[in-house]
Formats: sequence, structure tokens, C-alpha cells
Amino acid sequence: MRGNKKRQNRNVRKSWSLIFSIMSLKTAVIVFFSQIVIGMVGFMVVEHFSLREALYMSVITISTVGFSEVKPLSPNGQLFTSILIIFNIAVFTYLATVASYFVVQGKIFKKLQQYFMDRQISKLENHVILCGFGKYGKEVAEHFHDHSIPFVVIDLKEQKNEQLADANTLFICDDATHDEALQRAGITHAKAIICALPDDTDNVFIVISAKNLNPGINVISRAKEYKTQKKLQMVGADHVIMPEQIGGFYMATLVSKPGAVEFFSFIARDYDSDIEFEEVSYEDLPSDCKGKSVVEMGLRASTGTNIIGFMDENGKYQVNPSPETRLRPHTKFILLGSRKQMAALRDFLKTKKRSFGS
Repeated sequence: MRGNKKRQNRNVRKSWSLIFSIMSLKTAVIVFFSQIVIGMVGFMVVEHFSLREALYMSVITISTVGFSEVKPLSPNGQLFTSILIIFNIAVFTYLATVASYFVVQGKIFKKLQQYFMDRQISKLENHVILCGFGKYGKEVAEHFHDHSIPFVVIDLKEQKNEQLADANTLFICDDATHDEALQRAGITHAKAIICALPDDTDNVFIVISAKNLNPGINVISRAKEYKTQKKLQMVGADHVIMPEQIGGFYMATLVSKPGAVEFFSFIARDYDSDIEFEEVSYEDLPSDCKGKSVVEMGLRASTGTNIIGFMDENGKYQVNPSPETRLRPHTKFILLGSRKQMAALRDFLKTKKRSFGS
């Protein structure tokens, strides 16, 4: 609770600082153009200049370029011009101070960078939102980069966002528990969201917001405590991962079944192995294959891949399904094969779809 309160206070101070900076810049610009208007009106009233002449005199006076006057100035005109020049010095100093602050602090470049990044994010469809760029978030981002999966990172710490910018990764510097941040990340048309923040409470808030903004989104959340795991599932998380639990199981299994664990570790490393997993749902099948059994589809004969798992409508898995197993709506097969075999599988499905126009 104390940590959340400190973070909220820090966010409030940061927000007010940004608001005052923006207001200062806007004020400086408004005062600058107001000075031109005041100069025009003054020359028109005091010297009876035309609108064009008044604009010219106002600009050369404020810019101090030293061009000659349109007409010789009267004593009142000289007095007004002197006051306008003195006032211009104060305005120019204020404008230069505000502008230099934005340049030195990098505010202008950061805003331009975020503006163009927001435009790219708004064009994404069926992407993944990654909340948090800690040690787990970095692993997820690296995997997405390797597999060309479009994603957006939301993280509050500017240092991490600088790393993301160097890696040409789309990111939003904001608090992922805020609905506005999720909306900027395109939550309504994203296919999945990963909650990888270190605080379980924050992850619960994100899950609630994500399901409220997009009920159909696939939510994957990290959890540290066992009691939080159930709460995350209650509020709508589709998958809850406990890294510490997985790590403990992995280490224990290395003692009892080291060969099996090493094999799965090997195939999990994309660049070290030539083995891949793939999932094929009923909806992915071409019309010619729907309703057919494993044997009738001939996937192994045509592509060399092996069907090692079957997920039924209730989300339960069956290992090594029988050759008579058939895919039905909302079910899927898990396949294992080499990269060459997986490429053949994708080509097989695409060719079938083109042949039957599905």
C-alpha cells in the first residue's frame, strides 16, 4: 500500500510538472503573437497606419532588424515604439527560457517521438500489449522480436523506455493500470495482453481494466503469490503464470528426469534447435479438411509433422490423440516437427484453402 501511494504521488508530481511545462510554452507563444497584435493596433491608433503598414512596423520593431520606418514617427509614436521594444525584450527572454528548457530536457524530441509512435500504434491490429519491461518483460519482448509478432510495451520508467526506443520497439511511457494507457495501446483491437508487472495488485487492476475494455482479449498475467493466482483468474485472467513455481519445478525435475528436461530446454531455444511447435485450430483448417480424422487429413504423410496433443472444447488436453480424432469447432491440434516440416505444414494448409476457396 505504501509503495502504491508513493508511486501515485510521484505520478501526480510528474503530471503537474508536465502540465506546467506545456502551459508555459503555450503562454509564451500566445504572448508573442499577442505582442504583434498589440503593436499593429498601437501603430494604427497612434500613427494612423494602414493594416499592412502597421503589421510591417510591428514585425520589424519586435524582431529588431533595424529596417527604416514606413513614415517618420511622431513623438507619441516614438514613445509607443520604445515601450513596445522594452516589452519585447521581456517576452523574448521568457520565450527563449521556455524553449531552451524543452530543448535541453529533450521534451520536444520526446513529444515528437511519442506522437509518431502513437500514430504507428493506432494502425496495429491483432497485436499484443506487454505491461511492464522488467526481467520477464524483456524475455517476452525478445521472443516477439524473434518471431515478428507485433506488440506494444507500456512501462512507467523513462530509463526503460529509452532502451525500448534504441531497440525500435513501440512503447508508451505511462502507468499500465490506467485505462487511458491501455486505450492508447489499442486494447480494443489487440488479441492479447501480458501483465508482467512485479506487483500482483497492479496486475489485478490491469486484468480488470483489460476485460472491461475488450472482453474477448486473451489475458496472460504473472503472479508472485498463490492467493493472487485465484484472484487473477476470478477477475478474468485466461492464464496465470507463477515464474518461481515453474523455476522450482524445473530444478526438481532436473534431478528426477534430467534427460527429458534437457530435451525440452533444447527445443525451446529457437536458435539452437531445429524443432518447432505449432497449433492448428478447427477454424484454421481448409474446408476439405474440416470434419476429417487425423488419418484422413494425412498431415504426417504430406508434411512430416506429428500431432502430439489435442485440446477439446473445454480446454482439456489429450496427449497423443488417436488417429480417429477429429477437430470440431473450438478445438485444436498441437503439432511437433522441424522447421522444414512446419513450413511444409503451412504451405499445405494454404494450398488446400486456395484450392477449395475457403
